[in-house]
Amino acid sequence: MSPRANAVLAVATVLAIGWLESPTVNGQTTAGSAPTSGASNRRTWKAPRTADGQPDLQGVWDYRTITPLERPAALGDRTELTAEEAAAFEREENRRQNRDLIDDAKGGALYPPGGVVPYNEFWYDRGDKLTGSRRTSLIVDPPNGRLPPYTPEGQQRENARAAAQRDDQAGRPRADSYTDRPLQERCIVGFNAGPPMTPGAYNNNVQVFQTKDYVVILNEMVHDARIVPLDRRPHGAIRQRKGDSRARWEGETLVVETTNFVGETSLAGATATTRLTERFTRVDRDTLLYEFTVNDPSTWTRSWTAQIPMKRSPDLMYEYACHEGNYAMTNMLAGARLREREAGRPR
Repeated sequence: MSPRANAVLAVATVLAIGWLESPTVNGQTTAGSAPTSGASNRRTWKAPRTADGQPDLQGVWDYRTITPLERPAALGDRTELTAEEAAAFEREENRRQNRDLIDDAKGGALYPPGGVVPYNEFWYDRGDKLTGSRRTSLIVDPPNGRLPPYTPEGQQRENARAAAQRDDQAGRPRADSYTDRPLQERCIVGFNAGPPMTPGAYNNNVQVFQTKDYVVILNEMVHDARIVPLDRRPHGAIRQRKGDSRARWEGETLVVETTNFVGETSLAGATATTRLTERFTRVDRDTLLYEFTVNDPSTWTRSWTAQIPMKRSPDLMYEYACHEGNYAMTNMLAGARLREREAGRPR
């Protein structure tokens, strides 16, 4: 996982100690269950239909949340927080994440002492709330709410990625070539756009369009659209950055299967061997439940599943022009060459 995700989990673990010592312990629910309030209404609610009779999932959906991907280990099997615990976590996490409160000399969030905080808080739109059910993690399977163990190969890649991220934050980026930089910096994939989609620092919006034969999943981040056929045709043989997606309806749920990734995906750790299953279910007027299952045997010892309740947004989505006015790649490579010259080892 990224340093940012690890930092979130570290803070959550500290808070978890206080939660576990609290005399009030919230009742648990099964993995993936919705909050008790309104559950009966959701069971009887039925999504509106498109002209061809399928559930209408269309619109702009917002998946911002500060719920961590993984559950803090100190919480054990607890799937939800009380209202008081959730309020305490939100208050502390929003303070910790606020870039305007970070002292560069001391470090904070994912930035080490002496590191550079590139953006101030104005630019962030990560959300400031847990999901409505106050879940302790987005992961619902394994039941402990945590990623499965890495395979030996996966652990080796994770160690290398973590070392590269530490070098980046220390001002020593690996930049012999643009290919040394991650896909997100190169504007090839969005860091939260997926597939699978995961909450990130900003641009946590997706728009869904439907026809009888296709569904279009348009992410705000990098403004990339997946045009997914619904006619049950087999997967193609051409590998792609976002994989090769095919969709089908299972009752009220749109199921999208994606395979044939060309290499690493936007999900940290995932590789070309990933097989991804996404499920989109309209559970009430303003909620699209998004669930994804990742199966990558070269990285993790078993598959894992996460859920994100997306909320309907009344706003329009605008083009995310990633490379427009983007001098970062040129400047990083030029800066690396300058450091080499200063060290007496020009390339």
